[in-house]
Amino acid sequence: MVGLIWEQINLDSKTVTIYGKGKKERLVPLHPITIPLFEKYHMSRLEHQIHPSQPVFLNKNGNALDPRGLHKIFKEILEKAGLPPQRFSLHHLRHTFATLLLQENKENVDLRIVQELLGHESLATTQMYTHVDFEQKKKAIDSFVL
Repeated sequence: MVGLIWEQINLDSKTVTIYGKGKKERLVPLHPITIPLFEKYHMSRLEHQIHPSQPVFLNKNGNALDPRGLHKIFKEILEKAGLPPQRFSLHHLRHTFATLLLQENKENVDLRIVQELLGHESLATTQMYTHVDFEQKKKAIDSFVL
């Protein structure tokens, strides 16, 4: 996210091009809620700040946001929300996204889609998100009829 530049975002097609490890490229659809946010943000930037090669996210000094800066912002938001900052990380967001996507949308989301969204090379890596929670185990036991 911190390396995102404007040419990677296409608001017309509502997509973002992501470069993973080894400059592997994948096209990811933007969630509909983000489109007006990106549009508003884009319009609030100065002309030179929206050049295709310029970073999308800037720090308070107008420079490219770096991983440490994003981490600091994330921890400040957690504190403001009354959550323990030491308990959560940015990587937790990635895990939560994948887990909820699979748990809440089992009928509509194929594991290979999650693999692509996360940029995993191997499907086995993505399968860690298919863990069964306790409630699912309880329902399975309760449904068993002797």
